[in-house]
Amino acid sequence: MDNRILKPAPWPLRPARVIPSALAPNAHVPRSQPITAQTSPPRTRPAAAAALRLRPPVPRALAYCIALAWCGLPLAAQAQAAAPSAWDEPLTLRKSPALQETIPESVRTQLPVFVTGDRISGQTDLNATIEGNAELRRGDTVIRADRLDYNVPEDLAKARGNVRINRAGNSYEGSALDLRVDAFEGFFTDARYRLLATQAHGEANRVDFIDRDRALVHSATYTTCQRDNEASWSPAWVLRADKIRIDNEEEVGTAEGAVLEFQGVPVLPIPYITFPLSDKRKSGLLPPTIGLDSRDGLDYTQPYYWNIAPNRDATLRAALMSKRGANLGGEFRYLEPTYQGEINADVMPSDRLRDRERWGITAKHQGVIDSSIGGLGLNLNLNRVSDDNYWRDFGRASEPLRQRLLPNDAMLSWGSGDFSAQVRTLKWQTLQDVTSPIVPPYDRMPQLSWRYTPSALPGGLDASVELDTTRFEAARALTGQPNADRSYALAQISRPFLSPGGFVTPKLQLHTTHYQFDSALSNGSRSASRTLPTFSVDSGLVFERDASFFGRSFLQTLEPRAFYTYTPFSDQSRLPVYDTAANDFNFATVYTENAYGGNDRIADNNLLTLGVTTRLLDPDTGAENVRFGVAQRLRFSDQDVTLPGMAPVSERLSDVLVGAGINWTQKWAFDSLVQYNPKTQRSIRSTLSARYSPGNYRTVSAAYRFQRGTSEQIDIGWQWPLNDLWGDKGQDLGAGRGQGGGRWYSVARLNYSMQDRKLVDTVVGLEYDSCCWIGRVVLERLQNSTSTSNTRLLFQIEFVGFSRLSLGASPLETFRQHVPRYQYLRDQVSAPSRFSNYD
Repeated sequence: MDNRILKPAPWPLRPARVIPSALAPNAHVPRSQPITAQTSPPRTRPAAAAALRLRPPVPRALAYCIALAWCGLPLAAQAQAAAPSAWDEPLTLRKSPALQETIPESVRTQLPVFVTGDRISGQTDLNATIEGNAELRRGDTVIRADRLDYNVPEDLAKARGNVRINRAGNSYEGSALDLRVDAFEGFFTDARYRLLATQAHGEANRVDFIDRDRALVHSATYTTCQRDNEASWSPAWVLRADKIRIDNEEEVGTAEGAVLEFQGVPVLPIPYITFPLSDKRKSGLLPPTIGLDSRDGLDYTQPYYWNIAPNRDATLRAALMSKRGANLGGEFRYLEPTYQGEINADVMPSDRLRDRERWGITAKHQGVIDSSIGGLGLNLNLNRVSDDNYWRDFGRASEPLRQRLLPNDAMLSWGSGDFSAQVRTLKWQTLQDVTSPIVPPYDRMPQLSWRYTPSALPGGLDASVELDTTRFEAARALTGQPNADRSYALAQISRPFLSPGGFVTPKLQLHTTHYQFDSALSNGSRSASRTLPTFSVDSGLVFERDASFFGRSFLQTLEPRAFYTYTPFSDQSRLPVYDTAANDFNFATVYTENAYGGNDRIADNNLLTLGVTTRLLDPDTGAENVRFGVAQRLRFSDQDVTLPGMAPVSERLSDVLVGAGINWTQKWAFDSLVQYNPKTQRSIRSTLSARYSPGNYRTVSAAYRFQRGTSEQIDIGWQWPLNDLWGDKGQDLGAGRGQGGGRWYSVARLNYSMQDRKLVDTVVGLEYDSCCWIGRVVLERLQNSTSTSNTRLLFQIEFVGFSRLSLGASPLETFRQHVPRYQYLRDQVSAPSRFSNYD
């Protein structure tokens, strides 16, 4: 926090005098210095005798001289009107170490004690009694009361009548207080308290201050509902406990013998619970999850969070399903400077649904270690389950385990300067379904690759060399192909010619491949080789001009582009396909040399791609407000190299790609891509999407996706306050704070198949924000196969600043995964400064 104050004078403007009478309403009592009293009546005015300071830091005569000089200099400067003076300059601000969020321990013991009041009396180095508007201040602690007795040797303050404490923003009020100020040890009777970080408050018969960070509250209440002006006000929810322990150092509260009341009705007895006093992580039981469905029956899940270290944590969970049995699981996460990862595992010893043991595990690791030979990296992505039906039976499993293709990937990499290499193993677990079998992808057992990319070639040349050898393995009965060892080498060299108005980049590639099969091909051969060159030229121009549309100024560009590529024909029809598929036809792939991704097919090309793009850019920020583009391929000869089962490409003109994107304002966004066949005069594929987001918690998105002969879908999602329908626009409190109490929000995502005339995926929910509690209800229906879907009804109530109780899975997780640009009504925000509640 950057707090700035005016530079203070180095010494008081006048010497302080101790006035033990009603004429001394202010006093400054350092613990390390005695109280000095004067019995003679003061000769100054009462207002001038207001400051009471113990042992002035300089002799009185010197202080008078400094004060006179300080006050007289401005007058002398004003008298010399002709001469410029520094006093005419504006005041400047500087950073001050006085306003620190946390006072260092070494400084705290040296802080003085200031006391003020209507009447002050006392004895030197012994005590002071302040009556009427009494106040004691030391560092970040302020005590106010009708009467205050301060014992200097014991550092003990006793306050009576309308007592109020402010300790670093946390405030307490009551009738009587005994407190050792520096140690912050003591007790408060008939107290009311308010915590700064969560704005939680409550009442108690007694508060015991253990130290500066810990307190014990007896017969206490706890709530984050804020009091209004009505005399009949009562909190919507409140926790009543025999004891509440407040630990501001760990930022954790602990309640014993508690009952949670909602709308005046006890809803949950809680013998023992811990809850956060900030967004800081803490160990303890998390809210349980209760679900009910036809597959699991009654499902009760109790998680426990273990905050092992700032960079490591674990979540343990135990679940009991009335129709299936018990399930145990956990998640472990770690984050180090050079590596990170997580492990998630579940086991069900005996699942009555399948009458067998069920388990699933997923693990991820990413890391790089510097060494004398270069950087060493290790990446792991492991996913395994016990059986083929796991994805169907465990809808709440982690996302990777809800798929039917589970990768198990391990890669060790090395890099140094222009060289890099890697060793990789990839093994798939394919979960088969008799009604919808899957041809499994090939395992890589292993893959070895090496790459050389020189960074400083003469003449502006760019070049690279890549070597790779891979062992491909899969079940031949399902793939219909032999397994093989495939090795290839790819060398390329290019020379970019760049200028502010355009570019030309000629490139030459040489691709050579060798296969060694474990069984003979159709022609009886057990090996095959292929070597092909590829030549390409990529070129473009960039024109700019100032333009104005609809009253706005833009920088408009016109960017024509031409890309030519040539690869001679080589018969590849007998070669199996291990890692190759056709590239999607879009603006990213239309300017590439090969129509296929992978290394089993290299398309014979003799084609020219022409395209043009125009943009409207903001002249101040460079942001792209509008983009239009069109591209088409002109083929000079047939493409005879295809994937198995595909026909050669003989059309001289490809489909036309037309794309547009509009971001006219931050509220509106539009994007589209159309693949149009000029011969049939019909679109082959179309994607149109639009978004309207006028502010926080207000967003609507819509998309239309069309693939001729395959699918046609409409996708709509939104988050919007329902109160807008009757004119209640709410308050702009910022992201993560909602828009005020008593507001309803609609949240939904609908995916409709026009071809099947039915909803494919549906998420429809309501949220109600009542300031201190939020209610959520969600209906979720998600398609998990071509013929089956899973439907769930989810409930959740969130007691803001305390906990969440859910029936079924968390609606927040559903909203986050399926609703575009969804915003939490209560997001984690930075802790407030103690100066936001400063006395």
